[in-house]
Amino acid sequence: MVTLFTLIDAASLGDLKVYLGRAARVENGSVRLIGSLGVLAAYTAALTPKGLLDRTPTVLGLRTFALGSPDAFDVVVPIRPLLDRLAQLSLVSNSESGPIDVPLPPVETGVAWAGVSPPRGGWEPMGTLPSTLLEAVARTGIAEVAAAVPDGTGEQLVHRVRSEVWGRDLADDVLPELRPRIPAGAAFCAVSLGFVRRDDEDVRVFRAGQWLRLTLRRGHVLVRA
Repeated sequence: MVTLFTLIDAASLGDLKVYLGRAARVENGSVRLIGSLGVLAAYTAALTPKGLLDRTPTVLGLRTFALGSPDAFDVVVPIRPLLDRLAQLSLVSNSESGPIDVPLPPVETGVAWAGVSPPRGGWEPMGTLPSTLLEAVARTGIAEVAAAVPDGTGEQLVHRVRSEVWGRDLADDVLPELRPRIPAGAAFCAVSLGFVRRDDEDVRVFRAGQWLRLTLRRGHVLVRA
């Protein structure tokens, strides 16, 4: 069982810490870490269904980082304890340091979304959409959720409101031939995780079976309807 992974430098450590910090604010749960051929793929959940009858789309964020070792691993760990370890390491590392070993917290089991893996290959390009659309849809949806969910609302109602708002189609006139459709939750994920950073950026859209992938310069959003 893997107990640590090695990032190539302090800059990668800082990027991973920022990414996971944002992910924890979206869904304070788990991160799936897959190491292969010197690359770390870090998957986090923005939206997931709660049970077999829940039609909420699965929306995942993905960022990749260079590893200092080619060893392969695939683990799911809680985000907060991993963030604590990254914070401790950042206190003793500097921009001139070399590879940094990151100790892993205890592995989690039974995380449903982590058991459904997006495909590694076979992605078919479907077109592009403007990043400004993602920003507008995310801001509108966030305001709608905030207005519909007052403080002290139960978790079940919160999930129902979020599912309704973020499960809608992104826009009827965006890639109208695309099936499955892109849910608004993809915009929420991209903006919340800091992937949308430039107004003039084209977002590339890919499809593989029932999965969609939105690719930006700073990360990817993966969607399964």
